[in-house]
Amino acid sequence: MQRRAVTAVLAAAALLLTAGCSSDEEAPPGKDAAASSAGAAAPSSPSGKAEETPPAKGSVTVVRTVATGLASPWGLAPVGDGDLLVSSRDEATITRIDGTTGKKTELGEVPGVAAEGEGGLLGIALSPDFASDHMIYAYFTSASDNRIVRMLYTERKPAGEQLGAPDTVFRGIPKGVIHNGGRIAFGPDRMLYAGTGESGDTGLSQDKESLGGKILRMTPDGEPAPGNPFPSSPVYSYGHRNVQGLAWDREQRLLASEFGQNTWDELNAVAPGDNYGWPEAEGHADEGGFHNPVAQWSTEDASPSGIAYAEGSVWMAGLRGERLWRIPLKGTEASAKPQAFLEGEYGRLRTVVAAGGDRLWLVTSNTDGRGDPDQQDDRVLELRVS
Repeated sequence: MQRRAVTAVLAAAALLLTAGCSSDEEAPPGKDAAASSAGAAAPSSPSGKAEETPPAKGSVTVVRTVATGLASPWGLAPVGDGDLLVSSRDEATITRIDGTTGKKTELGEVPGVAAEGEGGLLGIALSPDFASDHMIYAYFTSASDNRIVRMLYTERKPAGEQLGAPDTVFRGIPKGVIHNGGRIAFGPDRMLYAGTGESGDTGLSQDKESLGGKILRMTPDGEPAPGNPFPSSPVYSYGHRNVQGLAWDREQRLLASEFGQNTWDELNAVAPGDNYGWPEAEGHADEGGFHNPVAQWSTEDASPSGIAYAEGSVWMAGLRGERLWRIPLKGTEASAKPQAFLEGEYGRLRTVVAAGGDRLWLVTSNTDGRGDPDQQDDRVLELRVS
């Protein structure tokens, strides 16, 4: 059911008139082309074992609706006991959802958040030592920049008072009305990764001294991580437009989703120090020395935000595309044509997180000012995938 197509077109036109450039989520239609893949060289498997190739065709079953009535949800972090933490971009709050009953308990409001345009309280992640240190990390837009903070979560305190004062671990990421990036995640190496945007200033992406249009890698304390490709720098890869999806496959290889402008959205296999082309290239480029995407889509079919890895495939949430994409992988190449699910059924899809085995958590994004919410929006769904 394509219930939001007209709304998306009107929002695109309004943004182009007011901002003078295309937005990640409501860009004008690109070339009328089917999804295609362009290979990046696949590194050898860290385990030394041959990798299984997932079937060309998969499946998605909506197991249940976990929670409804969420306001501008953006980031999601499983707590570990079946419960979920969800951030609200516009309200700057973090809410705990009971994974069984769907009951919502507000932990508190994150101070200093300036919610404007695509900015606000964005991605959240739990410390690798969350069971002992109870630290929640959050990426948000302030009055001056995008930054990452950590907060102590004290569950025994009353609802609304469970977040400690934010400790800023990283600051200075360029901010804008558009292209604020915002996804953060701890990798298998226990380092903190952050996807940033170029804030509408395209020149920042190719500037290795800038934090805009990058994937950053840092210690939990916000220092440049050991082994980064550029000395004393948190920059891990560059030439990105706006990264909002980060995930690792079973061989611990990093993948990232990226918004295109008018032509191609991308899924990238991320190699340290590589240049992903923006603004010189959008999608596959035959020259320039840029790292080509694993797969690409016309912007009207995707506008991707979160990604997750499960059952041999990357699962990618589409905002403007209003669908969940499955990209089966063999190494760091797509082993079959990407496959779309849930097209138009739940509107804009913001975040997808692996829930273990063949399960995913999926967060909708219809109350962010660009969707057409119904009485249950926004919601968290549990999916079974293959």
